[in-house]
Amino acid sequence: MSNEMNESVIRNMLQAVQSGAVADVEKIFAPTWVNHDPSLPPMQGLEGARMLIRLWSGFSNMQVTIEDSLSQGDRVAIRFRLRGTHTGELLGIPATGKTVNISATGIFRVVDGKATDNWVNVDALGLMQQLGVVPEPSVPGK
Repeated sequence: MSNEMNESVIRNMLQAVQSGAVADVEKIFAPTWVNHDPSLPPMQGLEGARMLIRLWSGFSNMQVTIEDSLSQGDRVAIRFRLRGTHTGELLGIPATGKTVNISATGIFRVVDGKATDNWVNVDALGLMQQLGVVPEPSVPGK
């Protein structure tokens, strides 16, 4: 597949995360899909892809914005931003009503028009600080 087609698959994946479109999983993800993110519970296969989409459903008005995208062969690298309001549970954290704006970068593998692997780094510390779960660092002398 062309680089443009592979990037389109990943754009569709991020759109599914944004909209919570669990029904689109079979169109976007390969049955062998694996999420290689040690900060999240293990997720693989189509059920794992559904878990990934549901994970972010704790945010209403979720907006995913792609800031940079590069592709070569079967790999797509994307720098993106996630914005939303925490109105549902996220990894055991009850809704806070707080708005978040976090950055993420990812490398994705696409084979035969489907995502097979994710290597994504989300600013988890920034997310937890914005939710008020982890305190903001204090500045010495203030």
